Amino acid sequence: MSALTMAGHTAFLTARQLRAFMRVPAYLVMNLIQPIIWLLLFGQLFKSVVDIPGFSGGGDYLVFLTPGIVMMMALFGSAWAGTSFIQDMDRGVLDRFLSSPTSRSGLVVATMLYQAVLTVIQTLVVLGVAWLAGARFDGGWPGLAVLLLAAVLLTFIFAAFSNAMALLARAQTALIAISQVIAFPLMFLSSAIMDTGLSPAWVRNVARFNPFEWAVTAGRGSLQTAPDWGAVWGSLGLLAALAVVMTWLAARAFRVYQRSA
Repeated sequence: MSALTMAGHTAFLTARQLRAFMRVPAYLVMNLIQPIIWLLLFGQLFKSVVDIPGFSGGGDYLVFLTPGIVMMMALFGSAWAGTSFIQDMDRGVLDRFLSSPTSRSGLVVATMLYQAVLTVIQTLVVLGVAWLAGARFDGGWPGLAVLLLAAVLLTFIFAAFSNAMALLARAQTALIAISQVIAFPLMFLSSAIMDTGLSPAWVRNVARFNPFEWAVTAGRGSLQTAPDWGAVWGSLGLLAALAVVMTWLAARAFRVYQRSA
């Protein structure tokens, strides 16, 4: 199958998921309620942490928190990406795709692109709410663009992982359990909510190998007045490399499913 054909199949399958999403726009609203509550609630509850000696996140906690909330939204949204495969399995749709010349890679990549579109829309809404709440980002449009890129790469990583787990576990309950076990530790072992400079040393050490922390670091760093672009691009490079690896793993899981279907 040519690359052009695969691209066409991927675009068609992505559009299929977007059409299903547009029929239930309440899904977007429901996905936004929790991150916006976190943003506004945590932004008020913990705004005094900027006064703690050793806090290096600047003088506005809402500005510090916003990139963390964006990445939390990307993480939890993409962790459910595999549910579309499970629904297609239960309805027999996936078997019909497998009996057709549909690109197998396109089936995997389409779910990742669909989640990335949702992440971009939701991120823009969260940034708008943060701006209305008083957050101002010195990095300007270039910084916001890098923040979006980091959120999309994080989405690719965990959407691919979720796809792989769905294809191997083939059960909604198993996918939910795996997602919950992984997502919360990754979130708390990062600087999403709190500067890791105020955390125990072991948390800082673990955070260095946490892809969620790479995304938070890249997004937050790009929004600063004078970004350390070396650190930002370094984090983005790690995210991009891991996204490639996870996509490959999801493709391998698909082959395992196909052989046993």
